[in-house]
Amino acid sequence: MKRMSDPSQLSQSPSRLSQPAVGPWWSQLTRYHWFVFTVASLAWLFDCLDQQLFVLARPLAMKALLPPDLDPKIYGAYATSIFVLGWATGGLIFGSLGDRFGRAKMLTITVLIYSVCTGLSAFSQGWIDFAVFRFLTGLGVGGVFGLAVALVADTLPDTARAGALGMLQALSAVGNVTAGVVSMSLGHLESMKTIAPGTAWKYMLLIGAVPAFLCVFIQMQLKEPEKWVKAREVGRAAGVKFGSYVELLGDPRWRKSALLGMMLCVSGVIGLWGIGFFSPELVGDVMERSLIAEGIPADQRDGQKTFWISVNLIVQNIGAFFGMLAFTRMAEGIGRKPAFAIAFVAALIATVGYFQMFNGRGDIWMSAVMGACQFALFAGFAIYLPELFPMSLRSTGTSFCYNVGRFLAASGPFTLGSLQAALKANAATEEAKLMAFRNACSYMSAIFLLGLVALVFLPETKGRPLPE
Repeated sequence: MKRMSDPSQLSQSPSRLSQPAVGPWWSQLTRYHWFVFTVASLAWLFDCLDQQLFVLARPLAMKALLPPDLDPKIYGAYATSIFVLGWATGGLIFGSLGDRFGRAKMLTITVLIYSVCTGLSAFSQGWIDFAVFRFLTGLGVGGVFGLAVALVADTLPDTARAGALGMLQALSAVGNVTAGVVSMSLGHLESMKTIAPGTAWKYMLLIGAVPAFLCVFIQMQLKEPEKWVKAREVGRAAGVKFGSYVELLGDPRWRKSALLGMMLCVSGVIGLWGIGFFSPELVGDVMERSLIAEGIPADQRDGQKTFWISVNLIVQNIGAFFGMLAFTRMAEGIGRKPAFAIAFVAALIATVGYFQMFNGRGDIWMSAVMGACQFALFAGFAIYLPELFPMSLRSTGTSFCYNVGRFLAASGPFTLGSLQAALKANAATEEAKLMAFRNACSYMSAIFLLGLVALVFLPETKGRPLPE
């Protein structure tokens, strides 16, 4: 058999894919390909379910766990930052371990971590232990994306890769919508006093523990990609270091991709986690104002607020699903870089428009527009990042870009909280405080411009083989 080239020393080939796609991507998959795609998609779907359950539970959890003299929005931002820091740390650890010991093995461990720790968050007695559980949950959450993407990229045919990875990311919206349905149902039960007022957030987080059962299924059936197994055997003989950050950042070719890819992801992650995922706070404030005006009793408001916050999330993620599919089509048609450029500009406009103009139930459609534009970028990350790195660094490089930037992105909620506090300093009325929150989110939306800057220096990978 012909000796395989050292996978860490190959540069990206400018040649086109040798075999053109025949039919849509899904028609090219075998039964086992479908199995791998399904398991990877479910792992990421349930990961996103847990993320969104936290986003939805956060306002009520902060209200329940904090003393009255502390601002729940600011401490909610702190809890989010801690979660994102755990996410970044987990991404670094498990991305490297995935290249070294196998994508399937590490995927099992990460799903177990985020499932169990999300459930444990429901038993928090104060803000500190809640924040600790959020950090631990973040460790598992951070590992899943790079592992799932690398698993699919290394298992499926090259001509099916972009479509499959775009769909994997789009299906994450199903997890987000499921979280909204769960929250809506619990909000209804709370308003009907079937469950005790102020406890819906606990039930949301307990439901997040369910995906742990997926681990058994993964362990029993999922195999490591054949490409990875063979490359690792040859790599050992040649002295190639799999999952090495020294190799990733030491070689100029991979270092450039890693650092610029990180900048690309920082823009999208801060835009979503530092701004977009604070839409529940805006919706909650706007809806509470409406409920007070309608004369709804105070003991029923939390349940109805939870209901409308959930509606907002569902609408936002329905938009996200179609936005990610649209990005996938653009990336396959006009190229990765033009698709990213369109998506960053659209995300900036849609985010500012949402936070300035959302004023009630009749504006709920704006959530779909913002969701489509912000989440479209994440389909791009799933498609584009694996195309920048060789087999020995694919999980490491993808996780580095997608997750290391979260150390910077973790500052987003802190910055938003501080900016909001500064703008609120001179706000004498509740309406003025709400406007301060709107303006803080709008100012921070300029982060999407960072993605456009990084894009200028990154390569176009459409139609090119993976850099093995």
